[in-house]
Amino acid sequence: MPASPAELKSFCAALYESEWARLLLGESLHPGGLALTERLGQALGLQPDMTVLDAARGTGTSAIFLAERFGCRVVGVDYSARMVTEACGRAEARGVAGRVEFLQGDIESLRLGDDSFDAIICECAFCTFPDKAAAAREFFRVLKTGGRIGFSDLTRNAVLAPQLDTLLAWVACVADAQPSEDYIAFLANAGLAVEMTENHTAALRAVVEDAHLKLMETEILQKLGKIALPVGVDLEEVKALARTASEAVRDGTLGYALILASKSPGRSFEQDGDEPDCVLD
Repeated sequence: MPASPAELKSFCAALYESEWARLLLGESLHPGGLALTERLGQALGLQPDMTVLDAARGTGTSAIFLAERFGCRVVGVDYSARMVTEACGRAEARGVAGRVEFLQGDIESLRLGDDSFDAIICECAFCTFPDKAAAAREFFRVLKTGGRIGFSDLTRNAVLAPQLDTLLAWVACVADAQPSEDYIAFLANAGLAVEMTENHTAALRAVVEDAHLKLMETEILQKLGKIALPVGVDLEEVKALARTASEAVRDGTLGYALILASKSPGRSFEQDGDEPDCVLD
């Protein structure tokens, strides 16, 4: 899968901009939908007086939901300028533009001030960042002392099949999915203390099972000329990827987890040797 970091980011942005991707994944673009977004908000303890960074925000569905559900102020950042424009329009239409702001930017190099956010949320995106260590450091930098980060993402428990090591698989959040302990290490090495992990593989299983039906639907729509595949996407490759990913979920190779961490004064997870307070399998 030869691709530079810039190419990976550009291909990922273009794919998620497409009508095709939204048909497959829904507007929230991540397993668990807004129900899992709400769970993240609850775990973070979001309150109306908080300012939240929503990283890799897509169409802004989660950011708008968080503002409506918890009353907090949300700043969403996404690599795609087109997605940012669409998200701004959605916030305006929902009447929350005063509490939700969207910016175009790279999560690995945020143009945001130090200690700017009370909380950070990142859904099914961390595994797509080429430089995960840089992203974790940026999360630590912009998070206020005492603040928390919560993210949900694909996990793997074994070596993936070669069919899942492709550019398309990377963008689909599969190729560079990490074991939970590796995600914890990225956060810990950046200075964040992991407090909790939760297993949400059932949400991933539901998405994978639903994808087979939606792939048939998109194939019919494509043949009728009602929908176009993103540039560089081959439908047969997508169907093969979906079959292999489904097998990996069934055999336990792929899973989905929620991870919560905090930025504590003078405390390093790696140095203290702490373990998460709660791990739910």
